[in-house]
Formats: sequence, C-alpha cells, structure tokens
Amino acid sequence: MTDDRPRGPDRRTSNLGSPTGLERRRGPGRRLSDFTKAAEEGELTQEQFLFLMAIEGFKKANGKVYPSWTDVLEVVRLLGYRKTLPSEIRVPAAEDWREAPDTPANVRPHRPGEAQSKEAA
Repeated sequence: MTDDRPRGPDRRTSNLGSPTGLERRRGPGRRLSDFTKAAEEGELTQEQFLFLMAIEGFKKANGKVYPSWTDVLEVVRLLGYRKTLPSEIRVPAAEDWREAPDTPANVRPHRPGEAQSKEAA
C-alpha cells in the first residue's frame, strides 16, 4: 500500500540549521536533567513550587486563565530574577545583555500616594 498523502516540512528539525540550546527532544543516549525529571514525576523543587504558586496567584489576582508571556516575565522579575549572566542558549534573533543584580523590576508603574518599595524605586 502506497501512502500518497502530501508531506510538509519536518517540524523536528530546526530551520536555523544549528542547535540553539533550546531543544528538549532527547536523542539516543540523552537523559532528562534531574531538574526536569523531578518536575515531570511530580516532585517539584522549592524554586519550581514558588514559581508555580506565583503564577497561580497572578492568574487569580488578575482573572486570567492563560497569562501572556509578558505576564510571566512580570512574575519572574517580581520574584527577584534578573539577567546577570551571559545566556547559556543561542537566540539568533535577539541580542544578549546583562543587568545588575539589584536592578529594580520596573514592571509596575509607581502610583503617587503609594509607599515606594525598593522594587518600585
């Protein structure tokens, strides 16, 4: 029996031609990291649990079922994460950059009359 269905491009290959470090597909002899394996088995690290609870809190507080990527980045920055090291992945369409560890999150505008925390300063 011949399969005459049209074939599209192979989505398993990167159209960038070279690895970016973002590929999760495992090949022969490649294992999951402990970080990923524990989460997939339902055993979250303290960091993963804090992130999950922060996202859930954001969704409830803002009435969102599906936060946008900008929303996710806002939560990440409010948790205290900053871009202080060079990237370990290659992102061809974007320039890598760094910031000081004590850089304010700058994700929420300051409102007059509100107490200003270090984050909002």
